Amino acid sequence: MILITLRWGGALLLLVVFANQYFRRDWKALRRHLTFLMVMGVFGFTAFTALLYLSAYSTSALNIGILQGSIPALVLLGAFLFYRTPVSILQKTGVSMTFVGVLVVAFGGDVSQVLELTMNRGDLIMLIACIFYAGYTIGLRKRPETSSLGLFTGLAAAAFIATVPLAIIEVASGDYMWPSTKGWVVVALVTLFPSFLAQICFMQGVALIGPGRAGVFINLVPIFAAIFAVVYLGEQFEFFHGAALMLVFGGIWVSEKGKID
Repeated sequence: MILITLRWGGALLLLVVFANQYFRRDWKALRRHLTFLMVMGVFGFTAFTALLYLSAYSTSALNIGILQGSIPALVLLGAFLFYRTPVSILQKTGVSMTFVGVLVVAFGGDVSQVLELTMNRGDLIMLIACIFYAGYTIGLRKRPETSSLGLFTGLAAAAFIATVPLAIIEVASGDYMWPSTKGWVVVALVTLFPSFLAQICFMQGVALIGPGRAGVFINLVPIFAAIFAVVYLGEQFEFFHGAALMLVFGGIWVSEKGKID
């Protein structure tokens, strides 16, 4: 929780420095949507990140990355249910392939676990996190008419405010760790890349091509996560991981072929 607070506090600081003019210009519009900002910031940023980190205590980085392939399926389903966004046969096929890949990881490639519906606790937590982020992606369709940087500043502020109670609880419980020198490097990296640059790019992508198509690209997370987990963490790459990645990557290709403009 300390890491979550520091990363969103750092992202907010960067936005205050680089996006202050956009936020001030957009404040009048954002002020009318404070509930939207708080809900989106809490579920899309704070809750998603907190659950992702919690899941890492009982599952691997490989699994965490690959399970995020469920987000596009959830986004397409939500976009259809809430906005009646048309979905082509190829998109349904691609999402289905992706979801099968996610199930392969969630059940460790073990058919007996599928039949008994036994899932690793960390994998289940990660799937809940994915539901939150899918909801955030769908919600971006109702974003206020502001610049991406102005909106992101408001969301980051909401996320940071929501993380403070979590950090206080963690410190009060005595079960916390203040960053070491290496830890501060980690804080800087997760602040600059996933918390700042990636979020801006993703929001702009949703604005340009819609939540359904933008959500498909989240499927690239498993590809990069698998590479990083094996190369940097030395995690074991199993056959079922390869099968899942093929399904996820194939799902991206099929979904893009069937996109509806």
